[in-house]
Amino acid sequence: MTARQLELLELVRKHAPVTGEQLAEFLGVSRPTLRSDLSLLVMLGLLDAKPKVGYFLGNAYAPENKSMERLHTVTVKQVMGVPVNIPEKLSVHDAVIALFTENANTLLIVNDNQRLVGIVTPKDLLKITLGHAGSTSIPISMVMTRYPNIATLLPEDSVMDAIRKMLLYQVDCLPVIVPGSDTKEPPEIAGWMSKTNIIRVMSDAAVTEQGDALQ
Repeated sequence: MTARQLELLELVRKHAPVTGEQLAEFLGVSRPTLRSDLSLLVMLGLLDAKPKVGYFLGNAYAPENKSMERLHTVTVKQVMGVPVNIPEKLSVHDAVIALFTENANTLLIVNDNQRLVGIVTPKDLLKITLGHAGSTSIPISMVMTRYPNIATLLPEDSVMDAIRKMLLYQVDCLPVIVPGSDTKEPPEIAGWMSKTNIIRVMSDAAVTEQGDALQ
């Protein structure tokens, strides 16, 4: 955790319930400056918040929190999942079918060499199909967000790195890549990191902590 996030936890511990405006005043910064830090702490369960009341310590808070330690020590490679990939030549119609049949919330687009060339979300597909007759026949390559304009992770990144990127780019999942030696060639896809993977890591850590407490 950053020094500012630790300071926020200590301020909330001392002054809870405390508003975001009050925390910003304590630290001498603007309220928007703290938005990502507070979102991260709430997401991790270290802080909780109630509208018109303020922030207070969450259930996951503890002076020595093993769940937090695991977020820093466990790598993306250890917990990542398998993404749903589709060829870039597929149509929007086929992409919509893949989205539902695979129960996916995002699709990775690959070229003939199975390398990452783009990403598409349900929102992208909805925007192109609403009010556009014949749009379902458009190649998915015309709709996708192209690499390298995609937020990605490396297998060696920590779970905390994944959380920070998800908050920064306001996404629920990120592709995990292995860049090739040729910078002109798109990267290989190693896996997929989602909020579900992160929750599983924290849940496993919580179970371990409970087991340790009972011994």
